[in-house]
Amino acid sequence: MKPLRHGDHGPAVAEIRDILSTLGFLAPVDAAHAQAGAAWTEPDVTFDVRLDEAVRAFQQQRGLLVTGEVDTATYRSIKEASFRLGARTLIYQLAAPLYGDDVATLQRRLQDLGFYDGRVDGYFGAQTHESLSSFQEEIGLSADGICGPATLRALELLGPRVTGGSPHAISEEELVRSSGPQLTGKRIVIDPGLGGDHTGAVVTTADGTTTEEAILWDLAGRLEGRMAATGMETYLSRARGTDPSIAQRAETANSIGADLMISLRCSTHTSPVAEGVASFHFGNSHGSASLIGQVLTGYIQREIVARTSLQDCRSHGRTWDLLRLTNMPTVQLDLGYLTNDHDVAVLTDPRQRDILAEAILVAVKRLYLLGQDDQPTGTFTFAELLAYELAAAERA
Repeated sequence: MKPLRHGDHGPAVAEIRDILSTLGFLAPVDAAHAQAGAAWTEPDVTFDVRLDEAVRAFQQQRGLLVTGEVDTATYRSIKEASFRLGARTLIYQLAAPLYGDDVATLQRRLQDLGFYDGRVDGYFGAQTHESLSSFQEEIGLSADGICGPATLRALELLGPRVTGGSPHAISEEELVRSSGPQLTGKRIVIDPGLGGDHTGAVVTTADGTTTEEAILWDLAGRLEGRMAATGMETYLSRARGTDPSIAQRAETANSIGADLMISLRCSTHTSPVAEGVASFHFGNSHGSASLIGQVLTGYIQREIVARTSLQDCRSHGRTWDLLRLTNMPTVQLDLGYLTNDHDVAVLTDPRQRDILAEAILVAVKRLYLLGQDDQPTGTFTFAELLAYELAAAERA
């Protein structure tokens, strides 16, 4: 969709204003409407300053980029936030999966009752369906995995068995701990962005022109080679000539049963001043986050910043599809801006891409070391890591 911004008008703007008002981000100007709780129904309204501020506040709360514009991601998030548990029947649908705050509320209630240990991500997937079916079977309802009136009444009547903490975070941490510190046998999916006819930004260097896709593909290959040398099982999310959808990339990782997924991206901006590396893990406004993803993004950020001249744009929680549709901890790395001369110089230098690949690998190793036998950030070399793996294998 074409982004909606300050100055635009029409029915779509009216819909956004209505939802944000219902969510409490925007108070109606008409006091009678506010008292009656009525929705704004004007078919043609203007995207004014108050709505711009409301959109920015919503984006800030939901972990979106704060632009004041309603692009596809913001619009979808606004629609998801408009759903309240009980307003619609929730059911597992492969062709048209359900997303929304009502799903997140259902997941949270099932989690408090001890039936759900996944992420509270607002996605009605197979795990949510199975957990709901188990709850229904336990209390004597038809175990159809459909959240209708009878199931809602049961959820309201039953108090939580446990509260506090995150079963999903505990489960993620235990999987890392129990898998041991060695990298051998760990399954990693590397996801280079773009592909096929989508080559992304084109940049010019002293050696000629190159594309965003070529940079990411080359970096993925360097990372894959280093990981394979340690004994890790590495997979690419796509072939060179293909550009799978986000859902297809996530399904590839899920079908492999990967331990981690690392997605590689570059950024662009209208301003040439924007620069730096940022990393993202799953995290939402419901307080649910991927603990291991959060830890790994922190390690990656520190290693890259210590080894390169890239600006530290820190790590952040996001609800992007790639992060919430994958069963394993997934991180997305935005490795620099191809609209910034300094970042371009780093990303188009093969030696710097070697350094980036080494930094990512060392960060993964730090994750599995769990703080034991660690070395200062930026000092653990690829050769030392290989020697560490060999010594550990001999001891085993």
